[in-house]
Amino acid sequence: MTIHLTRRRAVGLVSALPFATLAAPTSALAQAPYLDIRPGSAFKPVPIAVTTFQGDPQQGGQVSSIINNNFRRSVFITPLDPKTFVEKATNPEGPQFDQWKMINAQFVVTGRCARGADGRLKTEFRLWDVATGQQVAGQQYVTDAGEIRRVAHIVSDAIFTRITGEKGWFDSRVVYIDETGPKERRVKKLAIMDQDGANTRYLTNGGELVLTPRFSPTSQEVTYMAFGNGEPRVNLLNIETRQSEVVGNFPGMSFSPRFSPDGQRIIMSISQGSSSNIYSMDLRSRSPMRLTDTQAIDTSPSYSPDGRQIVFESDRGGTQQIYVMSSSGGGAQRLSHGDGARYSTPVWSPKGDYIAFTRQKGGLFGIGVMKPDGSGERILTEGFHNEGPTWAPNGLYVMFFREASGAGGPKIHMSDVFGRAEFPVPTPGFGSDPAWSPLLG
Repeated sequence: MTIHLTRRRAVGLVSALPFATLAAPTSALAQAPYLDIRPGSAFKPVPIAVTTFQGDPQQGGQVSSIINNNFRRSVFITPLDPKTFVEKATNPEGPQFDQWKMINAQFVVTGRCARGADGRLKTEFRLWDVATGQQVAGQQYVTDAGEIRRVAHIVSDAIFTRITGEKGWFDSRVVYIDETGPKERRVKKLAIMDQDGANTRYLTNGGELVLTPRFSPTSQEVTYMAFGNGEPRVNLLNIETRQSEVVGNFPGMSFSPRFSPDGQRIIMSISQGSSSNIYSMDLRSRSPMRLTDTQAIDTSPSYSPDGRQIVFESDRGGTQQIYVMSSSGGGAQRLSHGDGARYSTPVWSPKGDYIAFTRQKGGLFGIGVMKPDGSGERILTEGFHNEGPTWAPNGLYVMFFREASGAGGPKIHMSDVFGRAEFPVPTPGFGSDPAWSPLLG
């Protein structure tokens, strides 16, 4: 079976067909992974050789280049330099394994990419285990010609899953705030890009201040704060149709409206005098429900993946700390206990195993993770100003924004959840407040 990808105007979602495997005995997901990436494991990145895809030289080279770039930032898979390849023209049906052993490649990726008579792009790949000489994964896709970057990300995901046993994350997008101009007159636009920083598009024109964009579970809608004529609004924007609607006008609104896991509600914080409390709103009835009732500042709420709990920040104990409560409100339990530290912007991992946060201590801002019971706190990076973590769809990476001292503006970065490596995410200008989408497929 061939997988057909169809482009739906601005988004281009994968059609709901099962992935086909080329000459592999069993499903890749049913096979044991090659790499144990759990905490405490004897971790060593897997070396892989991604050959230039055959067929159309330009398109094949582009696909291979995107896959290599994805793996360079994956931490767990290390692409080998093509200059070291002994076998230059690799047969997609099977490489010369002895030659790949010479450069210590554990896996070899071969493939083909070419347009058919109908103008559509047909791409196939095969993943080979050098030690056994066996093909361990292989799929083919038919796409519109303009979807070449998309299919390269999907191929990367299939290979990543086969090697690590974890879901992929390359076929995803990031919405963020693009910032240009002098600091005192900064123009902020809502922008969207592929997870690697490519293919940037602007969703607003900079005519009003926009803040805290967040994806819906379907990746087709974004909720964000907009300030036009000084009035704060919670907006919903359909990325595919570009249609925007106002959820409500909330004078004194704080920040970070966020979807529930089922996409039926938005959770937010509303200021009332000197206090701020958390509310949820049913998107069908537009009826708000108050979840906290304190004289403190409760804000930055985020649902657990099952929708049963909410993590948020509050100064009810005297300083900014992280708390968790039922999604229906009620009593809250404090999670953060760092000595002399303040905690903010908590967000639950899609896997449910960690909560990411911003920590301020000793004049430094750190991005960290902790378990949902508050234990196992780990700081991934720390510096002059780091803020606003967001999770990759597989829960293995955290993206955030950083402003270095004297840098002039924020830039987006990412780290794996174990803090083994960190990478910049390129944007045309300054970038802040990223939000990672679920997988598009």
